[in-house]
Amino acid sequence: MYKTENNWKAIKNLLILLVFTAGLITGCDKPEPEPEPEEETAPELTIKVNQFFKDVMEDVYLWYKELPSIDIKYEFDSEAYFEKLLFHEDKWSFVTDDIKALEGSFEGKETSFGWSLAFGRFSDTQTIFALVEYVYPKTPAALAGFKRGDLIYQMNNANITNANYMDLLTATNLSCTYGQYVSGSGITNSKTASLAALELNLNPVQFTNIIEHGGKKIGYLFYAQYIGNYNSSLDSVIQYFIANQVTDIVLDLRYNPGGGTDAAQHLCSSLAPLDVVNGQKTLVKFQWNDKYQAFWESKDADNQLGINFINTVPHKMGLNKLWVITGQGTASASELTITGLKPYMTVTTVGETTYGKYTASITLKPEDFYESISYYKAIDNWGVQPIILKYANSQGVTDFKDGFAPDIAVEDDLFSTIPLGNKDEAMLKKTLENITGVEVQAIKSTVKPAGFTVIDRGFSKYDKNKRELLLDGFDKTLLRNE
Repeated sequence: MYKTENNWKAIKNLLILLVFTAGLITGCDKPEPEPEPEEETAPELTIKVNQFFKDVMEDVYLWYKELPSIDIKYEFDSEAYFEKLLFHEDKWSFVTDDIKALEGSFEGKETSFGWSLAFGRFSDTQTIFALVEYVYPKTPAALAGFKRGDLIYQMNNANITNANYMDLLTATNLSCTYGQYVSGSGITNSKTASLAALELNLNPVQFTNIIEHGGKKIGYLFYAQYIGNYNSSLDSVIQYFIANQVTDIVLDLRYNPGGGTDAAQHLCSSLAPLDVVNGQKTLVKFQWNDKYQAFWESKDADNQLGINFINTVPHKMGLNKLWVITGQGTASASELTITGLKPYMTVTTVGETTYGKYTASITLKPEDFYESISYYKAIDNWGVQPIILKYANSQGVTDFKDGFAPDIAVEDDLFSTIPLGNKDEAMLKKTLENITGVEVQAIKSTVKPAGFTVIDRGFSKYDKNKRELLLDGFDKTLLRNE
C-alpha cells in the first residue's frame, strides 16, 4: 500500500508539472515573423544613367507618349533598359558608352583597315567568307593590296565564323588569307597579308570618273557617307563635272548608310534644277512630337520644320534627270536625297531595294541636358541617339518602312574585281545603257557561286549607327535642364 501510494503521488506531481509547463508554453508570445528582405536596387551610377535616358526620351522622343512605366531603380543594365523604352516601330534609336568614338565616326574619323566588307556563307557550311566591296585609297587595306572582289577565307590562320567575323572590322591587328573566286576553279591566286588598323580621316567623296558613252559625257560619283565637313570635296567634283561639260550624273549610293542633313541639303542643291535651287523650294518637311511641333510653329521656326534647297552652293549642275545606284545599305540621308529630289526632277534608281529610313535623330550627351557639371561628369561617356522626327518630301511621301524598290533591278556583283566607276561594273553598266540606249560591250561578268548568301556587311562597328539621319542645326539649349 505504501508503494502504491507513493506511485500515485509521483504520477500526480508529474501531471501538475505537465500542466504548468503547458501553461508556460501557451502563455508565451508568438515570435515575430522576420521581415522580408528589401529588393536590391541598381548601383547609384547606373540609376543616374537610367535617369538620363528617361529624361531625354520623355522630352524629345518622337513617340514619347508610348513610353512604358518602368522603375529605373531596378534596372541593372542601362542598355537593356533603353531597349525596353523603344516604340515598336523604332529600329534606329540607340545608346553608347563611348560617345567620343561615335561622334568621330559620324565625322569620318575611324580606327580602321580602310575596307568595306560583305559577309556571307555557302549553304553547306558554317564557315563565313568576306568579300571586299571597296577600299579607301592609302589605307592599310589598300597598301596591303586588297581590292574590290577579293574573297577573304581565313583570318589569323583559322576559319572565319559567326563568333569572330566582326574582328575583320574591329581588330587592331590581323592576318588574312584571300584570293579571287573563279567559276569552275574556286578560289585562285591565294595570298596572305598582315594589317594594322590606323586612325583615319576618311573623305566620303571617292571614285569619281567621267565616262564617254553613246555620245554623252557622264559623270560618276561614289559617295560613301553624308558628312558636312567634306562639302568642299563635293564642290570640287561638281566644278570638275561642269568644267568638262558633263551632261548626266550617276550618283552611287549603294553602300551609303546616311549622315547629316547639312551634307544632304548641299548635295541636292548642287544637282537640282536651277529654278528649284534659286527659289529655295522645300526639300523635305519635318514632323516632330506634338510638343516640339507646336513650339516650332509658334516661333515660325521654318529652319526647324524642314529643309529647303539653298541657292548659296558655289556650283550648280541644274539637272533635270539623275541616276542613283542603290543597294541594301542605302539608308537615311541617301533615301532623303532620292525622295527629296523626285518631285522636281526625274530620279531613276538602279540596283537593289534601299534600307527604309524615314526618320531623323540627334546625338545627346548628359552635358546637353543638365547644367550641373558635378552631376553629369560621372556619366559623360554616355550618349543617346533618339529618333526625334520623321520627314516627308514636298508631296508628303514618308513612312517607307520597306525602302524604295529600284526602277531598274540589278544585283551587286560582289565577286567581280572590276573597280567601282568602271563602265564594265554590273550596276554602272546597266545605268549607262539606260542613260544612252547604247549597250556597253563589257567583259563577261563573274558567275556567282551557287548557294552563297550574304548575311551582313559593313565598314566599322558603328555601321548600324550610321544609318541615322543626323539633324544638323538643332538648338540643344532648348532641351529641358535640371
